[in-house]
Amino acid sequence: MPKKATSYALTLPHRNPAQPAYQWLYEAVRSEILGGRLSPGARLPATRDLGRQYGLARGTIVNAFDQLASEGYVEGAVGSGTYVSKALPEKLLQVAFGPAAEPAVQRKRPFSVSDYGRRVRLFAGYENRPTRAFRANLPALDLFPTTLWTKITARCLRRISVPHLMGCEPLGYFPLRRAVAEYLTTSRGVRCVPGQVAIVSGVQEALDQTARLLLNPGDPVCMENPGYPGAHQVFQALRAKVIAAPVDDEGIVVSQLPSRGFRLIYATPGHQFPLGATMSLTRRLQLLEWARKSGAVIFEDDYDSEYRFSGRPIPALQGLDSNGLVLYAGSFSKVLFPALRLGYLVIPSGLLHHFEAIQSLTFRHAPILEQLVLCDFITEGHFGRHLRRMREIYAQRLLVLLEEAHPRLAGLLEISNIEAGLQAVGWLRAGINAESAATAAAQRNVDVTPLGRYTLGRAVPQGLQLGFAALDAKEIRRGVRELAIALEDERKAIHRGPQKSRH
Repeated sequence: MPKKATSYALTLPHRNPAQPAYQWLYEAVRSEILGGRLSPGARLPATRDLGRQYGLARGTIVNAFDQLASEGYVEGAVGSGTYVSKALPEKLLQVAFGPAAEPAVQRKRPFSVSDYGRRVRLFAGYENRPTRAFRANLPALDLFPTTLWTKITARCLRRISVPHLMGCEPLGYFPLRRAVAEYLTTSRGVRCVPGQVAIVSGVQEALDQTARLLLNPGDPVCMENPGYPGAHQVFQALRAKVIAAPVDDEGIVVSQLPSRGFRLIYATPGHQFPLGATMSLTRRLQLLEWARKSGAVIFEDDYDSEYRFSGRPIPALQGLDSNGLVLYAGSFSKVLFPALRLGYLVIPSGLLHHFEAIQSLTFRHAPILEQLVLCDFITEGHFGRHLRRMREIYAQRLLVLLEEAHPRLAGLLEISNIEAGLQAVGWLRAGINAESAATAAAQRNVDVTPLGRYTLGRAVPQGLQLGFAALDAKEIRRGVRELAIALEDERKAIHRGPQKSRH
């Protein structure tokens, strides 16, 4: 076990004035070691530091340390200091250590939390586990240029200045905001200036801050059905009244929305989550007109917009907005890597100072080093090259999925047309239940997500979400083969009748 250097002060229990200083120090340090608060290999403070901290003579400290050393609790290293022994006497004698620390006194009654605290629920993020077919919402992390990212990070650290160490304004590092604005204007048809761009930790934070800004308890908010569960949980925690909006092949069915009353509507027009439909131009114009008349604000989540495989690029809904009614959000989690925790929100000018005030009290600002690195990654052209490369790779992987699925899953699962994104939707046939299919697939080491888990109130046709972006061709083929076996077993179980069904 390596020795662990430390410059931390050693906090010891209060000394009884009647107890000799040497005896108190010996017993206190011994107790810290046996209690596990000073672990094997930990370095003890220098005698002069201990003397200054507790008003002890150097001879007193040396005598106490000598006694501890003679009993095997500590050991000295010439020119290095005194360390807790790696092999302690009680361990050699098989005497069990006590707990590292006494637990705090447990309250007899549960803590009293706010209404919000009782409503909020854990929203599961990325699971750090091996990737297998058909895990959704995950990019090909093994293909990210980590060496290049490391070089840029090292360069940013070498040139970091005192102003950088001070931090930045709540809306983010301005050169990065400028780079994001230029990218969105060119690639997504967003109409904005750098001052409208806020750097956030991701779409989830942008949505939460927006909802806090615009919604009071009981206010009606609209979202797609089926739709993104992270949005639903944000609205529920704020005690908003969630109204489900139906979707079809063109996106939200605007004709079925009430004429007024909503404060906010959440939408994914570029690539509807989870069904994948792209909102038509006609439907986009209808939604903007509806928002203008009803007084609602639209939150546009443009997730996965960078990866379009067919059809013409579709400009963002925000780019069609001439009334300042759209907040446009995106993230770098899928295009770069999830741990980066950086995204952006384009804010209408009338809400900018409100959002900046909220940021100043909560998130404060995104970590400055990550912003510096990302800014260089974008402005030096690496971001654009990475997007082009990954778009080609994902298109190839989608083609493998479709070619494999057509013969093997015929009559069991029909994969719908996909124009963009990191996952596809498959519609189950032969009366197969999505939840039962997911259970059967998991038993064959295949991950699929039933679409019913994304619905509010009413059921949708039985379907599955299948991710393909993070998988190589070999794993895609294995996944299709195993999924076909699982679904065929489900079909046979249905034909045998409920008394013989495995689920």
